[in-house]
Amino acid sequence: MAEYKLAEIEMRFAEIIWKNEPLSSGELVKRCGEELNWKKSTTYTILRRLCERGLFKNEGGKVVSLVSREEFFAMQSEKFVEDTFQGSLPQFLLAFVRRKKLSEKEVQELLAIINEGREKK
Repeated sequence: MAEYKLAEIEMRFAEIIWKNEPLSSGELVKRCGEELNWKKSTTYTILRRLCERGLFKNEGGKVVSLVSREEFFAMQSEKFVEDTFQGSLPQFLLAFVRRKKLSEKEVQELLAIINEGREKK
């Protein structure tokens, strides 16, 4: 499984890939130069690091994700609930709603999500 925790600059780099994939490694270098003010060597160093962590693949000069943006954030969320609330989604929601009142629309959306989760079992 890919490591799901990224430093802020790694996250910005990952967003460039997710937004533009598939892209050539040359195009990635160009975009990182424009958006992050990076040199070619910096781009390749970070790309290699994130490839080693299982998030991306650079094969034949083509860069693609092995973990989608949505999967990445789902893994981060699961890890947060596991580490902070001993894996208890109800405890997470309780902590959240104690500080923020839910609108009727949000309640309905959550109920729909819960019902969808029931149907999968």
